[in-house]
Amino acid sequence: MKFKFLGLLFFFGLVACTSIPNKVGMDASKSTEHVQTKQSNLPKQELTVAVLLDFLLGETALQRGNALVATDSYLRLTKTTRDPRIAQRATEIALHSQQLSLALTAATIWVESDPESLIAHQTKAALLANTGNLIEALPHLEKLLTAQKNNVSEFFMQLNNLLANNSNKIEIFELVRRLSKPYSLVPEAHFAISQAAWFANKFDIALEEMKFALILRPSWEIAAVYQGQILQKTSVISAIEFYKNYLKTYPKANNTRIAYAKVLMTEKDYTGARNQFQRLLEERSIDANIFLAVGLLSMELRDYVVAETSFKRILELDYRDLNSIHLYLAEIYEKTQRIDAAMKSYQAVAEGDKYFPAQIKYAFLLAKRGELDEALKHLRDIPAKDDPQRVQLITAEAELLRGTGAHQKVFHLLSNGLERMPDYPDLLYDRAMAAEKIGKLDILERDLRRLIQLNPNHAHAYNALGYSFAEHSSRLPEALELIERAVKLSPEDPYIMDSLGWVYYRLGDLDAGISYLKQAFVIKSDPEIASHLGEVLWMQGTKKEAENIWRSTLKNYPDNEMLLNVIKKFFP
Repeated sequence: MKFKFLGLLFFFGLVACTSIPNKVGMDASKSTEHVQTKQSNLPKQELTVAVLLDFLLGETALQRGNALVATDSYLRLTKTTRDPRIAQRATEIALHSQQLSLALTAATIWVESDPESLIAHQTKAALLANTGNLIEALPHLEKLLTAQKNNVSEFFMQLNNLLANNSNKIEIFELVRRLSKPYSLVPEAHFAISQAAWFANKFDIALEEMKFALILRPSWEIAAVYQGQILQKTSVISAIEFYKNYLKTYPKANNTRIAYAKVLMTEKDYTGARNQFQRLLEERSIDANIFLAVGLLSMELRDYVVAETSFKRILELDYRDLNSIHLYLAEIYEKTQRIDAAMKSYQAVAEGDKYFPAQIKYAFLLAKRGELDEALKHLRDIPAKDDPQRVQLITAEAELLRGTGAHQKVFHLLSNGLERMPDYPDLLYDRAMAAEKIGKLDILERDLRRLIQLNPNHAHAYNALGYSFAEHSSRLPEALELIERAVKLSPEDPYIMDSLGWVYYRLGDLDAGISYLKQAFVIKSDPEIASHLGEVLWMQGTKKEAENIWRSTLKNYPDNEMLLNVIKKFFP
């Protein structure tokens, strides 16, 4: 009989998402796992009323989905009949209902009533191991291993999976090493020890044992992949060197090449990673996943020609998520200023989770093409399935209107949204920003304070309120306190750092102001940050540096209103 762990992996790995069949016959040949018992060895059992009633009760309970009652009935049957077929079924039902102690009771009777059944020993071993009884599980595992003299490789490859639910990884490691000791020339035995050592955080032993496995079978690719992963735990450079050398010897080890490419990606060597995936395409020219990797890496490298070619090739293949590919192509077209092509790609996105954001992006491109009315109409025609999507549509429309300077319309739009969806954070924040533009500072303060009340960790609410005080009032100490709170919540945010520099400038501390503004500008060369930094440098007397910052930023943002205003202020 060929030994299989499939049944136990099913019970322990998938029990949470499976259901008991409505009808289960008593005939073992129809069971999930057959009981290999000769008819002559089956117990002689009189069909009493009690036995019949328990059987009917168990079957009825199964049909009604009551696994607890079914388990109880079948366990009584098991104890009464000591029939291995019934014991197996009782074990299965108990496992499905996650009653492990009852499953162990049934499995024990199963082993006792059919001591030669490997499936019975396998089941009991798994139950013992996964309920913390590793020592008791050992003789059952040894019997399984002894019985599988011609198939020990599969045993060792599945062993750690069988023991996975036991939390004592040190004991598992010792058990696996003990079972493997007589099999020092079996590479799978060393593989099993390596896996157990890894789970027990014994990384040196894990590496040593995986090396032994590869010495015994140098071309064993799965061992090579694992050895690289173990090396990566302590030294990425060592993992890279190992993969590189292994691939020189075994250039067709494709899974190893994929693992190598992934390590290179973690080191941000996108060119090297792409080279490996492109090598894979020489043999796997219809593998959409490889084309996807090449396309994404090419985008990271800003090689939009190769990225576009890769994604278009995927569209010709049977790929499960073509919507994502259309979005990637749309992004490429936007970055290369092919607006019509980008719009076409967004329109190609079919119904699903990506349809809604694609339609919003399509509306923005309409506006970018100068068709604002059409863009607004498109947004208003997009169906929203819930409040979060309704808010997205409102804020998207507000952004389009804000770009035209229609701040009063923006304020009115957001106010209408808040009437329908009160206290929605995005609407409160956006209306506060719109209120500032039309001079309604009381509403700005009210909305932001309400937002802080709803979410005390909203860094940008503190920042916006503090910046407003610094810009429009004499409440500078309060402004500093609010912005410092924002910095604590989001210390690396360049916009919050910009506000901190600006409030220090307003307080008269130009050196501190310049320091924070320069930090913000290093993180993000934003026109608003450039405007502030240039103004403070100018006021400090460093006019040439201020002028250079303004003019270099103006090249990338020629239409930015704030930047143009500050330049006009000092160069009337």
